Formats: sequence, structure tokens, C-alpha cells
Amino acid sequence: MDLILAMDLKGGFVVHGSSGNRRTYMPLTWGLSPTAEPAGYVRAVSPRAIYVADLDRIMRTGDNTAEVLSCSREVSRCLLDRGAAGPSDFLHHPRITDIASTESSEVDFALYPGGLLSVDIRDGKVISSGQDPLDVLSRAESWNFSGAIVLDVGAVGTGKGPDLPLLERLRGAYGRELLCGGGISGEEDLDALAALGYDGAIVSTALHRGRIPPDAVRRGTWS
Repeated sequence: MDLILAMDLKGGFVVHGSSGNRRTYMPLTWGLSPTAEPAGYVRAVSPRAIYVADLDRIMRTGDNTAEVLSCSREVSRCLLDRGAAGPSDFLHHPRITDIASTESSEVDFALYPGGLLSVDIRDGKVISSGQDPLDVLSRAESWNFSGAIVLDVGAVGTGKGPDLPLLERLRGAYGRELLCGGGISGEEDLDALAALGYDGAIVSTALHRGRIPPDAVRRGTWS
């Protein structure tokens, strides 16, 4: 299973927060990196792959594209959620895999040419629509995305652990690459996700708190 470092960018810095309350997120000044400057942060942590959420673009308050491009040059794989309202908002950069999220998209997902779908949930329901994420992933089989992410936004930064029964059902509904993020608390959760057949896990807080070995993120795999 792939292991991917999560990075939230806000105001030109890597930030850390909890439970999706993005306006309260502050620069990540503790953990494995001595700096919250994005490219310096990536060099310090040295992950193989990163998932970047440009929170300023998602909240329509700014843009961290220059920082994203700098970070992408430091890794083998860069996944980017920049709050795309439609396909025209994709960055379409060769080093970056664009993400369309259920939270931000304003058009039919069938219109996207590819990239990844992010099914953003809180309390077991899709954010904004209140749909069952199982229904969304079942329909996603007919869309052009190469894979999908199940992101529990409400669990981000909490370390409370993933909802494994829900994640098992979601894995069974989708046959392409499927990643999971939000609330992963440590090695036992990674073992459980791998056993369920997830292709990757997106982590941050547990890594900085010493609950996931840095070498695993640098290697980019968990087994």
C-alpha cells in the first residue's frame, strides 16, 4: 500500500489543523520539519509522494500554485486538490495529478477528463450533498477518473482512527485505485487499511507525532 504525506497550504505555508475548521489552521511549526515553508518542508520530511490541499483556493481566498509547483519538483508523485469547480480549474501540469472533489465541484463529474475523484465526507455523509458515499463511488465507475480518494474531512488532524466498517463497504463498491485519508492514528490503522485492500493512505498528524515511522513515508509504501 502506498503511503502519501498530506500537506495543507494556506497563506504560503504548510498548516496544521483539526476537524476541517480551516480558518483556524496555523503554520505547522512542530514535527519533522524545522520550517513551514512548503518546499523546505518537503525537503526536510523527504516523502516519496504528497497530497496537497490548496486551502486558499478551496476557500476562494487566495492561491498557492507557485508553492505547489515547487513542492512537486521534490517528489515522485504529487496529488493536488485546488478546489476545482470544473475541469478548467485543473492545473494540467505533467508532474501533478489533479483532483476533483465532491466538496468543490460545481459540474457533473462525467465532464472531467481524468485525474482523481475525492469523496469528501463528514459523519459518514458526503459534504455539501449529504449523499451516501457508497452511492457516489458506485457511480464513479462510469466516470473518467483513474482512481478515487475517501477523505474524512471531519477526522483530519484528530487521530481518532478511520471508520473501518464504512471503509470496507466503500472498498467493495469501487474497483479502481482507492486511497484513504483523515484521522489515521498510526501503524494499526495502516495495517487495517492494507488488509481491506486500499491502494494508499494519506497521513500527516500521526507521522509528526511519531506514530508512523518517517522511513515509511520516505519509502512511500506500507506493508
